[in-house]
Amino acid sequence: MRKCPYCNIEVGGNLKKCPFCQSRLSGEGENTYFPPQIALRIGSFFYKLQLFIVWALIILSLGLDFLFGIKPLRLIGLGTEDFRWSLLVVMWLAVFEFWIIRLFHRGLSSSRILTIIVFVVLVMLMITAYYLGFFAIMVNWIVPVTLMATMLANFILAMIDNDGNSMIYLLSNLFVGITPYIVFYILKRDCPVAWIVCLLAGVIVFVGAIIFKGREVISEIQ
Repeated sequence: MRKCPYCNIEVGGNLKKCPFCQSRLSGEGENTYFPPQIALRIGSFFYKLQLFIVWALIILSLGLDFLFGIKPLRLIGLGTEDFRWSLLVVMWLAVFEFWIIRLFHRGLSSSRILTIIVFVVLVMLMITAYYLGFFAIMVNWIVPVTLMATMLANFILAMIDNDGNSMIYLLSNLFVGITPYIVFYILKRDCPVAWIVCLLAGVIVFVGAIIFKGREVISEIQ
């Protein structure tokens, strides 16, 4: 059995380093207590590989933008001379890394994953659209169509989910679909057609939820 010279503990198995202080163990090793975790090692390697690639892209984009002053978006008529495109790259890569980490978090329902992904991506797209000059198209068409598709997907998930974890996201999507119409009405501005269709789709989905999952809808509202 191996021994740690600093912690004065004996460590069974064939570990080479102390599990507490990470110092090198002395003595002879024993047979392994657990089988080798090959799948975990492979997963760990690919996680480290993608993390290295992400950091390499971040450093490369920041260097090309701030140190060399390269403006690739200006070649296609996007952005301005003082626009820092590398910050958008860093933002998108940070969100990508966040979702890689979330993949290792167990217990998330399909509706929750779908809803969070849609909202985060839409926020990122709106920020990107604001700086690249297609914010109006984003707000008037892409956002409502995406929310409408999300509501329909959550409705389907709520119908087939037996654990009661989907209804809350269906109702939250409905609230988000109605809110912009109310804002346009208060501001006395014409509501874009896509938002009106999104509102109608949200109401239809809500009625369908009441018909098929009446008690669950009341419970989620409470």
